[in-house]
Amino acid sequence: MTLTKIRHALVAALAILLATAAHAFAGSTDWARNDHAEVRLIAGSAGASGALDLGLEFRLKPGWHIYWRAPGDAGLPPTIDWAGSANLQPPAMAWPMPERYSIFGLTTFVYGGQVVLPIDARAADASVPVRLRAKVNYLACEKICVPYEAAFALDLAPGMSAPVETAAIAAFRARVPQRKAADDATAPLMVTRAGFVSDRAGLWLEVLSRSAAPLGRPEIMVEGPPALRFGAPRIDIAADRRSVLYRLPAAVIGQGGAVPKDPRLTITLADLGADLKAGGVLAAVEQVVTADSRAAVEAGTGLGWILLLAFLGGLVLNLMPCVLPVLSLKLLSVVGHGGERAAVRRGFLATAAGIVFSFLVLAAGALGLKAAGLAVGWGIQFQSPVFLGFMAVLLTLFALSLFGVIHIPLPGIAGTLATRAPQDVTAEGKTSLVGAFATGAFATLLATPCSAPFLGTALGFALTRGAQEIVTVFAVLGLGLAAPYLAVAAFPALAASLPRPGAWMKRLRIGLGVALLATVAWLGTVMWTVSGAGAPTRMEANWRPFDKVQLYNLVAEGRVVLVDVTADWCVTCKANKALVLERGPVAAELASGRVVAMRADWTRPDPRITGYLRSFGRFGIPFNAVYGPARPDGLALPEILTESAVSAAFRAAGQGK
Repeated sequence: MTLTKIRHALVAALAILLATAAHAFAGSTDWARNDHAEVRLIAGSAGASGALDLGLEFRLKPGWHIYWRAPGDAGLPPTIDWAGSANLQPPAMAWPMPERYSIFGLTTFVYGGQVVLPIDARAADASVPVRLRAKVNYLACEKICVPYEAAFALDLAPGMSAPVETAAIAAFRARVPQRKAADDATAPLMVTRAGFVSDRAGLWLEVLSRSAAPLGRPEIMVEGPPALRFGAPRIDIAADRRSVLYRLPAAVIGQGGAVPKDPRLTITLADLGADLKAGGVLAAVEQVVTADSRAAVEAGTGLGWILLLAFLGGLVLNLMPCVLPVLSLKLLSVVGHGGERAAVRRGFLATAAGIVFSFLVLAAGALGLKAAGLAVGWGIQFQSPVFLGFMAVLLTLFALSLFGVIHIPLPGIAGTLATRAPQDVTAEGKTSLVGAFATGAFATLLATPCSAPFLGTALGFALTRGAQEIVTVFAVLGLGLAAPYLAVAAFPALAASLPRPGAWMKRLRIGLGVALLATVAWLGTVMWTVSGAGAPTRMEANWRPFDKVQLYNLVAEGRVVLVDVTADWCVTCKANKALVLERGPVAAELASGRVVAMRADWTRPDPRITGYLRSFGRFGIPFNAVYGPARPDGLALPEILTESAVSAAFRAAGQGK
């Protein structure tokens, strides 16, 4: 072979070698394409320290997406099998902020359009090439999901650099949430409290967060033990937009529905820009926190115990101030009897039947509201101006009847309601059973805004259960309210021994009529407020308006907080206020500032307050709870407050101070 031919062969071999090397040490593989996506493996650099800047780049057709590391209710994230690679330590995928995507009632976290998933890797020996062999599995989804697989081979020379790929990887690495310790005060976003609450109808995770700067579009993603699932959050932002309360519906898969004890959760907080696909992430932080599960633990109360509480609650309703008009009907019914024991028994049984029947009607109404997905609660009808107006007119008619001013014969089942309902036996000894039955129904109607001891627990149990429990508990409540009537029916001599009718009854009628008109005046003031015609309620000294975000912030600062849920139509609430909250040691604590007082006004419908009550399994008021460092989940107080109970709750909640 001549020298010239040898030279040409060497040049050709060198060209082939350089071409092969250029291909072997390129910054990316070819695209693996299909009908819905294309994907490739890219490399930005192989540093002298051995650090490798890698990424998995996707381009998805419009409407199609892949999944984040924690997909949510459905889906699978991309995975990479590095088998066959050489000089490579185990890589780790980094995950930029995804988008929240909902379909068919499911919430998932996805990437659409173009996305690069950065990969942190390292060469075992930085002085020799790295051999990358990657088998990628992923789902491309729209309304359906299609599984795909792609295989890539890429060899990296020591010190290689690919500026275009480096820039692409860096752009998406900047969108990866920062990992911060739970107590890292330098974090731009941080979790200040996480805890589970349960209203027995549902389980919720509440997360309170703080931001170093005002938030624009807050977002949260929660990862926990496999048994826990979380839905889309309800977001409540403070006025300064630096504090956010997230409330996520939670579900427990298996484990008998029991929440794991104080589970460890990975919580990702972010402030998103208008266009996430364009890189609009203002801040994103990932923290591992321990969630308080104490408030989610079921008390395990048996139905037998609940039925006893229901009976006692109904019985005590007879003594509540809001049943004062019913007391007038009871008295006149008793003193009007002529002494015939059989008539007494029939009349009082009819009244008891009216009470129990009315409670069954209430149970049916509660079932209907629940089936329609509407709010259900005890006394919420007093938030309706129409109902209040109806009650005012009806009580006025009764008062005028007691004064002897009018006599209104009404048709059908209400035939004797206005004038003869208070008397089960006429002067001729004839029993008005329809009137007696109507008296029981009216007693139930006026009892509904009252919340007596034991009543809240029984109602909370019933309204979060199924149809059988609701009907049973309401029926027993009716039996409790009807118990005095049943007692007289069992021992009619109790009524027969009362004084005979006489002139004193006229004076009693006038007194009871005045009491009814006073009730009408009270209903008028409530209707004025509920209808919006009255001026807004001015918050009294030492009290702040209820704000759950501010509440949790105060507790995080170590403060003790009293929450009072009240309404203008709740007479028991006003009694608690006058007898406990505005006098003695409780008032002194509130005035001193050692305890922060918050008032939630439920006079008008307010979904925030309704949801707050349900978080404690309550559906009526009054309701009070005390929060503090030792009880961040809140310590519920009895319906009827006492100074000792409230003061003890202050001490118990503040023990961690």
